[in-house]
Amino acid sequence: MKLIFSKSDLLKSINISLRAVSSKTTVPILKNILIDASGQEIRFLTNDMELAIETTVPGSIIERGKIAIEARTFSEVIRKLPDGLISIETNERMVATITCEKIIFTLPGLDGEDFPHMPEVDRDYSLGISQFTLKEMIRQTIFSLNMNENNKLMTGELFEIKDNYLRLVALDGHRIAIRRLALGGNYEDRKCIIPGKTLNEISRILSDNIEDRVEIFLSANHVMFCFDETSVYTRLVDGEYFRIDNMISREYQTEVLANRREFISCLDRSSLLIKEGDNRPIVLNIIDGFIEINIQSSYGSLSEDLDVEKQGKDLRIGFNPRFLGDALKVIDEDDVHIYFVNGKAPGYIKDEEENYIYMILPVNVL
Repeated sequence: MKLIFSKSDLLKSINISLRAVSSKTTVPILKNILIDASGQEIRFLTNDMELAIETTVPGSIIERGKIAIEARTFSEVIRKLPDGLISIETNERMVATITCEKIIFTLPGLDGEDFPHMPEVDRDYSLGISQFTLKEMIRQTIFSLNMNENNKLMTGELFEIKDNYLRLVALDGHRIAIRRLALGGNYEDRKCIIPGKTLNEISRILSDNIEDRVEIFLSANHVMFCFDETSVYTRLVDGEYFRIDNMISREYQTEVLANRREFISCLDRSSLLIKEGDNRPIVLNIIDGFIEINIQSSYGSLSEDLDVEKQGKDLRIGFNPRFLGDALKVIDEDDVHIYFVNGKAPGYIKDEEENYIYMILPVNVL
């Protein structure tokens, strides 16, 4: 095999491929990038058996072939080469020679035939949306997952198509984030649970251009995201997702309209008095015209008034300040509506159309 690339194209494809390379696997082939130039295109493939990525790489095929090269070393070698053309040539002993100007690296490889195949994904059901929109929906929900949770359902997001809306839902037992999008066209209802790891990796390589599209194919055990010259495959999380709609209240006794940036600034100041492992709540005393924000810890105390518009009853309630701040930081509006049932029930941040809903459980305060 002999291939020629520009460094920029090669490095871009390597960076995409690395997102599906496992550093902890005991299977040596899974630590590799498969370079497959056996056909008319050059493809890079990586697979950690839960997440798999296939991307087409611009380049010239002088001689066809395939080889698997240890991904991290390959990445660092290419990164350290000067800008310009890079050639990769292999011999019958599966040794890759990488040449750029006067620099020659040789790296041992593995037989590409031993690399695991990409998952089979049924293409009968698909959904196309803007890459930017999907990226934003992930950003506005992913923070509510607990990636270390033993309950697998809490490490994945519900991906639900119902009544021609797409809904992403994430929860960790303390909060729920819901983001909804109206779809153009008619879609059969469908739902699955996508690992948070996959959504995190996809969001890092999706475009910020609202015109760029991503096609999503859903099948029984896998989902595939196709965009630009890349396909991302992932195994779905097994199980029946939580009954989210039963957890959301729509009857409130107190409603607050607050400036989002000012509220975030208050929370940032309060976080100065909270160190890692400290579970001190932030206490909100909600009365007409403002919220009195209080926090006390072994490092000091803070009291601050935040001007708001309030309807309904006065209220005293406590929250984990990080959980509250996480939600406020992913909302794009200048002002936010926050709803409360009572001092011991969850608080809700949402818009009037309920295209986003964040539910946060309170913390007991004395």
